[in-house]
Parts: sequence; C-alpha cells; structure tokens
Amino acid sequence: MKNELQPLRLFSPLFPHIYRKNEWGDLDDYREDLSAGEILEYEDKILALIQKEKLTSEGERGLAVYLDDDLSQKVYSINPSVEEWNGELWCVTEVQTHGSLSAPELVELTEWLSSQFSDGWGEGLEQREIKVDDGELYLSFWDSSDRFFIKPEDELKACQSFGFGMTMGGMQ
Repeated sequence: MKNELQPLRLFSPLFPHIYRKNEWGDLDDYREDLSAGEILEYEDKILALIQKEKLTSEGERGLAVYLDDDLSQKVYSINPSVEEWNGELWCVTEVQTHGSLSAPELVELTEWLSSQFSDGWGEGLEQREIKVDDGELYLSFWDSSDRFFIKPEDELKACQSFGFGMTMGGMQ
C-alpha cells in the first residue's frame, strides 16, 4: 500500500485584478481588484492559460519535477488548477503522494508551494494577460497579505461548515 498514490487537494484563494477598457477602447492605467466570485465566468479562460503554461518536460508530474529534497521521493505530482467552490473561484492544487504526508511534510510542501506561487510558477502566470470583453484580467495565486493561505480541502471545508469566515447580519 505504501507505493499506492494518495490524492491530496490543497485550496488557496486567488487574487484577481483587471485593467478595464475605457470609453475609447484603451486600457485604463490603474488596475481594479476583483473578488474571486467576480471571475467565475472566466474559469475556462483561466484553465486554458494554466494548460498553456505547462511545460512538456513536466509531464504528468507537473511542478513536482522541481522538488529537490526528501519531498521529491514522497510527492509524485503537483498540478495547480482552479475550480468553483462556495460561489468563488479557488486555486486547487492536485497533489499525488506515495502514502500520506506527515504533518511536517505537509508544512514543507505548503511552504514550497507558497514560494512557487509567489516567485516561480505563479509569478510567470500572473504576468500573462487573459483577454476578456472588459479588458485584460490578471490572476495571482499568491498575496503578501494575511488573506493568503494553503489548506487541505477537508480542513478548509470543515472550517466553512462551522461558520469560519461568516458574519452575522448587522455586524461590520
């Protein structure tokens, strides 16, 4: 059973912004931040961009080919994508591992992914425009604010079911 691949889905928020076309059809000089809910209609275009960015040398292993430590023996594949959950578009990184990851290995993997999203794979992707009717959409998979996190799917969805992130009516 140790060699059987185990799926792990890691969720993290997306940070989209757009340069809108003005009344003359030119792009505005200033970007407008969007919510992850406002970009649901662009899911197919975002998925196409992610697919276009994949290198043939990565094959089915995806970003896992760049691991260079003990994790490279445990992690078979790492493939970031996007999908809708709870009315918003999320980064969902599909990971396959040889057996389950220990807590320290999961921390190491999420820290490695964070660096890929900020300075590696994600940095390149966020510089690619996505042409939309309103202008040019750009998408960051990382942010320096405390709004950025990477969580296993079951942990994120368990928090949501217990009211994590929800506000009561009338409270600001």
